[in-house]
Amino acid sequence: MELNADFTQRALVHSESLDWIASPMPGVDRRMLDRIGDEVARATSIVRYASGSTFSAHTHTGGEEFIVLEGVFQDEHGDYPAGTYVRNPPTTSHTPGAAEGCTIFVKLWQFDPDDRTQFRMVMDDGLTPIADGISAKTLHKDTKEQVRFVSLAPRVTLNETPQGGVELLMIAGSGVEGGDTLTKGSWLRLPEGAPLNLTADDDGARVWIKTGHLPFAQAPAI
Repeated sequence: MELNADFTQRALVHSESLDWIASPMPGVDRRMLDRIGDEVARATSIVRYASGSTFSAHTHTGGEEFIVLEGVFQDEHGDYPAGTYVRNPPTTSHTPGAAEGCTIFVKLWQFDPDDRTQFRMVMDDGLTPIADGISAKTLHKDTKEQVRFVSLAPRVTLNETPQGGVELLMIAGSGVEGGDTLTKGSWLRLPEGAPLNLTADDDGARVWIKTGHLPFAQAPAI
């Protein structure tokens, strides 16, 4: 399966307008944003766990990073409330679930195979002002990518053209980029060389942003 698999093109998905698609595990549904592969795939998705649902134990052969958007995600390592950013690199394993239900934004098979840095953090704890009306926190940075959480005050514009392309998820608020209105749950990917010009609306915007990674995108090695 290929979905938004051409990384040289702009891609925009308003995830909250998509239907939920059942996964192989009962009670776990997803909204697919981009994908290369079938059940083992380089994939970016919104995943919803119904109350009391669990996913079978598995090892992250290609790595997994996710944001808890709603509710509390759980595994044998602890509880992860909304606003938590998690990186589980290749070779890590767990048995995920949600006693009360949760929704996450998750990326699979998008790690450097040698990455072994595992952590979780609260995204909006310790934001630093970087310009008038813009605060940010670096969640992760290595030689191939940078991941940030950015808060924009009302009517403020984030304007940048980072190397290696841009991917973002609107966590809260809304804004306009390239003539398109992004609302909560909107996912945008811009190819390498394309400028990002995101202007927050009257309610401001809080955005997860990843840059630098698109030249390394490939299907999972299985």
